Amino acid sequence: MRRAASLLFLLGLALLLAAIYRHLGPNAANVGQLIDARAPTEVGAANIVTSVVLAYRGLDTLVELSILFTAATAVGLVLGREPAATSDRDAGFILRAGADLFFPLLLVVGIYIVLHGHLTPGGGFQGGVILACAFFVPLLARPGRRLDQRWASLIEGLAGASFIVIGLLALVGGEAFLTPLLGKGGMGSLFSAGSLPLLYTAVGLKVGAELAGVLARLAAQQPVA
Repeated sequence: MRRAASLLFLLGLALLLAAIYRHLGPNAANVGQLIDARAPTEVGAANIVTSVVLAYRGLDTLVELSILFTAATAVGLVLGREPAATSDRDAGFILRAGADLFFPLLLVVGIYIVLHGHLTPGGGFQGGVILACAFFVPLLARPGRRLDQRWASLIEGLAGASFIVIGLLALVGGEAFLTPLLGKGGMGSLFSAGSLPLLYTAVGLKVGAELAGVLARLAAQQPVA
């Protein structure tokens, strides 16, 4: 039964890919070359990947953020409330000192990667993970400490709403959803690529808040004896 289901899935996937290729035509293989040629003048981002993620397929990125939100919500529902009892285990001097040392470093690196995503490899997703780790490491070093889920939820909600609002502002101006705004600026400068750095900031805050909340809930669960 499993083999038949697998064969049906592969057959359906092959038919889907064939239909997509037939619809796109022979230019499908040249999409990457067209983006490389047009993105610098149309978007103004030195990192072409950012142009693809936030401009040319920004709607897909919004769907990915929605999937991440759904996954984080499911984890919260499964784990339920954080246990009221706190652990008094001593994390040790090395871990506590390392957490105090790495917190500001992780914070600066995460912010840097988010803000420079349109210039160098990185961006909101990668920087958001580092920001989440910056707030999660102190929880490991001091087991009695808890992450304020209310603030995490507030930041996550505002970041997601900001991403959508920026996309809607392009519609108000008569452009497509998530079309870069505010001008392209100078290629390679920090203030370039229009509204793309703002979108990556929203993505970084949303990813960081959601992932930090998930890790905090996992760390708060008491091990089964």
